[in-house]
Amino acid sequence: MKNNLYNYILTIADNSLILAQRLGELCGHGPTLETDIALTNISLDLLGQTRSYYQYAAKISGENKTEDDIAFLRIEREYKNCLLVEQPNTHFGFTIARQYLFDVYHLMLMEKLQQSPDETLAAIAKKGIKEVSYHKRFSSDWVKRLGDGTVESKEKMQEAIDALWRFTDELFFMTDAEKEMAKEGIGIDVSEFKSTYYEEVSEVLKEATLAVPESKYFTKGGKEGIHSEHMGYLLADLQYMQRTYPNMQW
Repeated sequence: MKNNLYNYILTIADNSLILAQRLGELCGHGPTLETDIALTNISLDLLGQTRSYYQYAAKISGENKTEDDIAFLRIEREYKNCLLVEQPNTHFGFTIARQYLFDVYHLMLMEKLQQSPDETLAAIAKKGIKEVSYHKRFSSDWVKRLGDGTVESKEKMQEAIDALWRFTDELFFMTDAEKEMAKEGIGIDVSEFKSTYYEEVSEVLKEATLAVPESKYFTKGGKEGIHSEHMGYLLADLQYMQRTYPNMQW
C-alpha cells in the first residue's frame, strides 16, 4: 500500500511542481506588473503545496529520501505529471488557457481530497483549497477578458484553447496507483467528475465567446512517465542547481 500511496502522491504533487516551474519562467516577463506578480504568487502557492506533498512522500518512501531528492533528482520517466502542465508559455493566451484548464480540475480534486481519511492528504487539501480557488478565479477572469476582448486577443485565446484541449482528457485517466488508492477510499476517483469538468469549462468558454473544441483526439502518457519533448528542457532548468551543487536544500 505504501508504494501505491507514494506514487499516488506524486501524481498530484508533480502537476503542481511542473506548473509552478512554467509560471516561474514568466517572472519579470508578464504583460503588466500586476499580472506578473499574480502569476508569480500562483507559482509560489503551488510550490508550497508541492513541498507538503513531497515531505509526506519522503516520510513514507522507506528509502531515506528528502523532499529535495524527490523534487530534483528523479529522471524524466519518474515524473507523474500530466502533459498539460508541461506545455510551454507560447504566448500569454497559452499561459492563461493552460492555467484555467488545470485550475478547474485542481479545485474539483482538492474539494474531494479534503474528505480523504488520510489525515495528511486531507490537511494539505484543506490548507491549499483557498489558494486554488483564487487561481481558478484569476484564470477564468482572464479567459473571459481575452476571449471577449479585441480581435487579436480572441484569436490568440482560441488558438490556445484549441491547441491545449487534447491534453485535458488525461486529467481523468487513472493510473494503477490512483485506482488502488481510490479502491482503498484514500484517493479520489477523478473520472467521477469528468463530465462536470467539461460542462463547467464549456460554460466559461461560451461566456468568453470562444468555441468549445469538437476534437475527439486526446493525448496522454505523462502520468505514466511518457512526456512531451518539452519536459527534458524544463527539467534541465529545474534541476540545474541541485545537480551542480549537490545537497542544496529549499
